Amino acid sequence: MSGKDDIGTPNTGEQIDAAEREEAKRRLLAQAEAERIPAEETTRAVPDRRWRGEP
Repeated sequence: MSGKDDIGTPNTGEQIDAAEREEAKRRLLAQAEAERIPAEETTRAVPDRRWRGEP
């Protein structure tokens, strides 16, 4: 045994897969941030017309 088959060292294919996963994660986070609605806009209460007493 030469020691080159150590379990702790990922092969090139695994390194590429990990890099692709990280890049996909970054893209998803960037997209989510771009589509995010600020909390101030989602917490404003606007009464429904039916409950204001107006016809």
